Amino acid sequence: MKHAETVTFGGSALDRDGALRDDADALAAAARHPAARAILFWRGKPLIKNENPASLALLPMDHPVLAQASLEGIYLGKEDGAARFACDLSAWEPDDLDAESLGGFLDPSEQHHPELPETMVFAELRRVMTWLTPREAELAATGKAVFGWHESHGFCARCGEKSQITQGGWQRKCPACGASHFPRTDPVVIMLITHGNNVLMGRSPGWPEGMYSLLAGFVEPGETLEAAVRREVFEESGVRIGQVSYLASQPWPFPASLMFGCAGVALSDEITIDPVEIEDALWISREDMMQVFAGDHPKILPARKGAIAHFLLENWLADRLD
Repeated sequence: MKHAETVTFGGSALDRDGALRDDADALAAAARHPAARAILFWRGKPLIKNENPASLALLPMDHPVLAQASLEGIYLGKEDGAARFACDLSAWEPDDLDAESLGGFLDPSEQHHPELPETMVFAELRRVMTWLTPREAELAATGKAVFGWHESHGFCARCGEKSQITQGGWQRKCPACGASHFPRTDPVVIMLITHGNNVLMGRSPGWPEGMYSLLAGFVEPGETLEAAVRREVFEESGVRIGQVSYLASQPWPFPASLMFGCAGVALSDEITIDPVEIEDALWISREDMMQVFAGDHPKILPARKGAIAHFLLENWLADRLD
């Protein structure tokens, strides 16, 4: 396995067992097996064991709380031969819910269901992703992404009829026109743009003070990754890019992206930002970036651990972008 595959949410080699998705009887039998387990989500937050070390909570399929699940379970695949499902508890409303804490850039809140042990809480995946093992992270990212797709695709895009969940959660079928719909992932390029010893960083409006990251943007229809890198960097910063190469990818279920990490060589260091796209952009030297990662830079905070931007910058500093 390449070092690039060690990025968060990647590299666990989960057996997704796609052949079982279309066999309802076999899926039901797999769910009844004593070793089968469920991962529980509440409004996109996975259930974790908030212990030391923390871990993804796996519930037996006959746990009473699963009877409150609001959607059919998603078949995630097999782990050590045993089925893993994702179940959604979003209809449950905590008594002490602070709605203002939900959906923000960083949600520090935790929710505890009364039928679960005190150590089990629902927590924002971006906050806890680095606490999980690679396998736990892949399971959590997959469940969150597929549930997010179901939440926004409940009706047929062809005729507007309410569609039905099939294939273990991996398809929606329209009962009226027969159209089939499958989960979609949006391709996004995120760019490690260098000019000599410097790397290009930017920040979006509304980000926490001091937060900068690599430039990124969605790939448009009919566009290659290389073309998207050059277009996005020029649109946001006015910097022209020459050579472009692929580095690593990362599933990013916030809500449904696949991040393509690319390296690009700038043809000049002159920056002209588009204030509609970004708030600021600047060049950071390798030495200054080491200071950023140490938490000692006077202006810039370290990139979020677990995100591919942090992964690419860390490996650029270590000179191991393989």
